[in-house]
Amino acid sequence: MRRRIVILLLIIVSFILQSTVFQSLSIGSIAPNLLLILTVSFGFMRGKKTGLWTGFVCGLMIDMFYGNLLGFYALVYMTAGYITGFCYKIYYDEDIKVPMILIAVCDIGYNLMVYCLQFLLRGRIDFFYYLRRIMIPEMVYTILITLVFYRILYKINHKLVELEMKERDSTWLRK
Repeated sequence: MRRRIVILLLIIVSFILQSTVFQSLSIGSIAPNLLLILTVSFGFMRGKKTGLWTGFVCGLMIDMFYGNLLGFYALVYMTAGYITGFCYKIYYDEDIKVPMILIAVCDIGYNLMVYCLQFLLRGRIDFFYYLRRIMIPEMVYTILITLVFYRILYKINHKLVELEMKERDSTWLRK
């Protein structure tokens, strides 16, 4: 229960930071995707189920506040969280290379889905302009923010795992 509350608070804080602080720090109207970092990180550190639910809540928040179609971003983020949950078996402590690669791939996939389903279907077919001006700069900016943000998420996850282990070994639970 404690883990779910902490993850929900992290989602809210990340959403607020992404919507306010990082929008003012945007470079060429490109801002990092903190909610994608959060979704991929927890999918990678905790598994498919946590990644799926974290992605669903993150996407639902974007849908409710910014989306014009309820459920679109929830589906995109759920997919990213679930797919990165498959990499849970190769999770190593303090290794930042794999999460950075996963976040880069998921960011490109996220932007491809947004392009295909929101721009291409409207007849805006200049893919290379979108790739050059939005996809690659957002991926680079998101990866740079990942260097700091992932370490914070790692420490929070490590503390949660520690607390869960202490609860499991509690004298109240022993027979």
